[in-house]
Parts: sequence; structure tokens; C-alpha cells
Amino acid sequence: METQADYNYKRIAKAIDFIRDHFKEQPTLNQVAETVHLSPYHFQRLFTEWAGVSPKKFMQYISVEYAKQLLKERQATLFDTAQETGFSGTSRLHDLFINIEGMTPGEFKNGGENLTINYSFAESPFGPLLVASTPKGICHMSFIHDETQAFESLKSRFPKAQYHQMLDKNQQDGLFIFQHDWERLDQIKLHLNGTPFQLKVWETLLKIPMGNLSTYGNIAQSINQPKAARAVGTAIGNNPVAFLIPCHRVIQSSGQLGGYMWGPTRKSAIIGWEAAQTETSS
Repeated sequence: METQADYNYKRIAKAIDFIRDHFKEQPTLNQVAETVHLSPYHFQRLFTEWAGVSPKKFMQYISVEYAKQLLKERQATLFDTAQETGFSGTSRLHDLFINIEGMTPGEFKNGGENLTINYSFAESPFGPLLVASTPKGICHMSFIHDETQAFESLKSRFPKAQYHQMLDKNQQDGLFIFQHDWERLDQIKLHLNGTPFQLKVWETLLKIPMGNLSTYGNIAQSINQPKAARAVGTAIGNNPVAFLIPCHRVIQSSGQLGGYMWGPTRKSAIIGWEAAQTETSS
């Protein structure tokens, strides 16, 4: 059953699609509001509640020019900056609270028969989620359209695991990332099945500060494999934990946003939302 939050996100997503397709024309508030069948006043209020900034300000964040500007001005020091711990706002620190532990061969043996997995469904600013965890940490998070289909997809990853529908502490810590007060954030633990190369790529993504972007080539260089940009893209595409491992912060070297497992509109929405949160917290 669709909630009001789902309906609001779909309206915002439709508005973002319109802005992305027409940002060069700088559409007015009235024009954007009309696409989602709201009055300018109600649209402005709904959008500002969702993003924390006005539609006009948000338009600047999701434009291709914004992506190019970030790359041009910050790319050279992107990973040096991420190594520092003295960021000016707590929002820039939140990714440092995420720790990845790789699954052992025994834990993943025969389709995860040695794993006990808790799972639950939750809401986020970008639509409903399925989040799952082992006693060691979150093993899966995805944006979903259908709960049954999403759970079947999870089970296909770990077909012999034992499943329990319940919200545990690991999941709660992960979901708290969507709140604005990250000073209360406990360490988020991830328990992932991946090759050493995939784990290295996913760990590198955590070093991209919130509000910043990188490219596939830049990620490859940072792991000392400058010719592996395509393999990096494949590893990013296999990311099992949406948002917490920020694959949405990786774009093409041209400045185009590129692909995203959970859709380009959602990728644009997350990039813009993070930029807005960084701006308002600094």
C-alpha cells in the first residue's frame, strides 16, 4: 500500500526529472509545480521540506554544470581531504563511521547456509527500502518498489540462510544515516560478501566526502590500478548496500551522471540532497 511519503517522493522525483531535462532553460517555480499538479505555494513547501532547500537552489545542485564544477575544483584533493578528520561539519564525517568486514568463505559457504539474516522494510527520503543484516553488520540495503519481489531478490543472494523479519540494532544504526543529527551516529557495520577487489573499491567509495563527486577513473587511480576503470565500474554496479556505500557519488569523467542500479532520477535526487545537507550544515 502506497504511503503519503511514497507519493510525495514520486512527485519530487517527477519534478527532478523535469528540472534535469530542462535546467538549461531555467524553468520557473510555476512551470515545475505544474508538472506535478501542485500550486507553486504547495510545491515550494513540499520540496523544501523534502530537500531542505528551495527548488531553485536544488536545480543548481543536480545540473551537469554542478557536477563538472565539483570535479574541476575539488578532484585533485578529493582523497587527501577524505583522509583528514577535521571536516568543518558533522555531515562530512558521517561516512567515517562506516566499517566494512568481508564475509569469510565459511560464512558464505553453500549459499549462506551458516548465516542468520534479519530483514525489515523502512522509509527513506528517496523511497522505501529493504535492509538486511547478520549479527556482524548490514549485508544488504536496496531501494524497492515491491516488498515481495525485493525479498525474493535478497533470498537469491543467500538462498540457504535463515531469515527473520525484524529490525535489529545494526539496521537501526544504518537507517539513522538519513537523519540530520549525525552527532548521535553510532558506528555502522557492514558485513559483505565480495572479492578483495570489490571490497577495496567499496572501501574507497567511503572516502568520497558527502557533497563531493568522483569518477570511475579517479577511483581506479586511488587503488593504484589506473587501467581498471571498467572493472571499477563493474564493482560499483555490484554494490549490495545502497546509499551507505555511496556509489551514487561516482559519475562519468564527462560530468554526466552515468548509470545507477536504482535509477538515474534517484541518483540525481541523492546528489542534490547531499549537497543541500552539506551546504546547510557548514
